[in-house]
Amino acid sequence: MLTRTDLRSTRLSARQLAQTLPRATLDVTAAQAAVAPLIEDVRSRGAAALRDAAERFDGVRPVHLRVPAAAIAQALDGLDPAVREALELSIAHNRAGHTAQVPAERTTEVVPGGTVTQRWIPVERVGLYVPGGLAVYPSSVVMNAVAAQVAGVEQIALASPPQAEFAGLPHPTILAACALLGITEVYAVGGAQAIAMLAYGADAQDDTDRADAGGEVLCRGVDVITGPGNIYVAAAKRAVMGRVGIDAEAGPTEIAVLADAGADPEYVAADLLSQAEHDPNAGSVLITDSPELADAVDAALERRLSETRHRERASTALRGPQSGTVLVRDLAQAIEVADAYAAEHLEIHTFDAPQVARRIRNAGAIFIGPYSPVPLGDYLAGSNHVLPTGGTARFAAGLNVMAFLKPVQLIEYSASALEAMTPALEVLASCEDLPAHGEAARARQTVKKAAEHAL
Repeated sequence: MLTRTDLRSTRLSARQLAQTLPRATLDVTAAQAAVAPLIEDVRSRGAAALRDAAERFDGVRPVHLRVPAAAIAQALDGLDPAVREALELSIAHNRAGHTAQVPAERTTEVVPGGTVTQRWIPVERVGLYVPGGLAVYPSSVVMNAVAAQVAGVEQIALASPPQAEFAGLPHPTILAACALLGITEVYAVGGAQAIAMLAYGADAQDDTDRADAGGEVLCRGVDVITGPGNIYVAAAKRAVMGRVGIDAEAGPTEIAVLADAGADPEYVAADLLSQAEHDPNAGSVLITDSPELADAVDAALERRLSETRHRERASTALRGPQSGTVLVRDLAQAIEVADAYAAEHLEIHTFDAPQVARRIRNAGAIFIGPYSPVPLGDYLAGSNHVLPTGGTARFAAGLNVMAFLKPVQLIEYSASALEAMTPALEVLASCEDLPAHGEAARARQTVKKAAEHAL
């Protein structure tokens, strides 16, 4: 079932391992050429360009680019009560998990009379993107919005593609999730054009826009953009980075399962399949020192694949070059491989899984033991499911409140504290041939002494 890579007799460096392991490719650079004119069109023509793009890419020309409040309320009224209850549970769990991430303000007295205070200030305005391609993702609304709200962001604008099936508005489940979270600024805009709108803002096109937005500006630009999307969304985020902050360039989803002979092959197969159903390019990788487990997982996958709803999509993903089984000598090599792969989601199905998890350096999120499957993190665990893909977990983290907070230091020294530091400051300023730096500190003493002499 899964293509096998046998590393039991090899000794590879981390770089060689990363090149050997299964991985989906994501050529954002090539996509940038396609999105550049679209971004410029939105910058110059605003709402008119957004409607043209929707007609071209989404098959519908929205009447309302900014979703009317009545449509958001109606979506919540029509939401299945069971879905509402599940979303409310997800929101509550995520608020608890993200609240624990908020750093406390801290003041340090560096010298007597001299303090540095570390503040964490939320950005004023953020843009959240929620895709609407192969599936509907109200969970992405929750993950992005809760993190921003817990961070203290005052203004949240959310964009999701218009749907021809719903009269040019985003999917009603997306709108209902917005209602549950109190998000009222929602746009029926998808793809790279949504990223352009959020980054640069967009002027209204007609009286409908002006009425929906309450003025000539349909959407004001934001400070930070977060949320997953396809390759064109990733390319657009790269293009506007610097104009705004971004969370990451999300690639196809991926799971790695690190398992030993004691793992349950049914659990492993079910979890590998759960990611494969996302996307034909999704990656599902098993890392194990047990060929017998690998055989059992293959058999379980074949059976489960024949019974699953999205079998064609999942089959393409599982049989693609981005998925496979990696056979290793022992646990030490398994950990080495897992760190080289740096999975978006890493499950640990081994003896003493909690201790093994502590030995992992590179992963977007780590799911420990047989009863912590990745789908739990997708919805209800209290963790965030917006995670680094494509090996970027080597240096990047999942979405969290820090994406919306700016660390700002407050420096406050008394006259005596500055006087005590001035000689060393002058030495360093002279060393760097910046004498005015030293004079700026010395001037305080000169003025003070002159004032004292005048008395």
